[in-house]
Amino acid sequence: MPKLACAAALFVACSAAHADPLPSWNDTDTKSAIIEFVDNVTTPGLETYVTPEDRIAVFDNDGTLWAEQPAYFQLYYALDILREKAQADPGILSSDVLKAANDGDMEGMMAEGVEGLIEIINISHAAITPADFETSASEWLATAKHPTTGMAYAEMTYQPMVELLRYLRDEGFATYIVSGGGIDFIRSFADEAYGIPPWQVVGTEGNTSYSAESGTPTIMKDGGVTFIDDKEGKPVGIMRHIGKRPIFASGNSDGDFAMLEWTTAGEGPRFGMLLHHTDGDREFAYDRDGHVGVLNRGLDEAAERGWTIIDMAEDWSRIWTGSR
Repeated sequence: MPKLACAAALFVACSAAHADPLPSWNDTDTKSAIIEFVDNVTTPGLETYVTPEDRIAVFDNDGTLWAEQPAYFQLYYALDILREKAQADPGILSSDVLKAANDGDMEGMMAEGVEGLIEIINISHAAITPADFETSASEWLATAKHPTTGMAYAEMTYQPMVELLRYLRDEGFATYIVSGGGIDFIRSFADEAYGIPPWQVVGTEGNTSYSAESGTPTIMKDGGVTFIDDKEGKPVGIMRHIGKRPIFASGNSDGDFAMLEWTTAGEGPRFGMLLHHTDGDREFAYDRDGHVGVLNRGLDEAAERGWTIIDMAEDWSRIWTGSR
């Protein structure tokens, strides 16, 4: 190879090796802590080295990988589907909760708590195959508009977190979503949005059934909830689906506390991280109060547990993967 060509190839190789793996993260202690941890567990010969099969990273979704205010995106989807079905058959509005949901009365809808939400799920998420449901959800995410930002919901993933997922995979990690959201809903977009395939999604599960009537094998979503992947359910969901303790866990609320606690209690190097929503100008500012993404215990105990807190306003130069 000619000397100039050899020099150019070396320059390209060196540039790639030193390229910033997290370009949407500002050069703060948070970014340094992430890179230092990854270097420590991926460098052969170090006492902190972790073999690739044990490099498992788990991420909450709502409020961690995409936005969650003023309500979970899956709830907006459920309400839109409910209204669509009610237009075709008003008779499905058989309870006060369903009538409130159809009217956009969030207070009335939430009055019945979890039982009321299950009623809505039984209308909007049932009597459909998982494949048809995922098609419906992915189309809705690409076209429906968020009530505050006006962006498509699919555009409201966090660019810094997408970069982090890619960086971890480039360094031999397996990345999983562990979310309180419905597993089929998340599977409808996780691969395209985050590069996470359906089999690496852990989420809340509903009833499903199998039949082979008329010689056609079919799985149906039947409504209801069989497993809630939230709070103490998250470590349980991890063991059900993954089968081993992660070494890296990231969330944003006290609903993720048990997942971080269990992850960082293991032997060897561990990394726990919470996203603190401090940017009311570019996103939403919230923590200790509210109905979504409440973060109290995590803020109080992160330092003593050695967890890293992302300050969205200070640590991120960019928020959305979308055009804004």
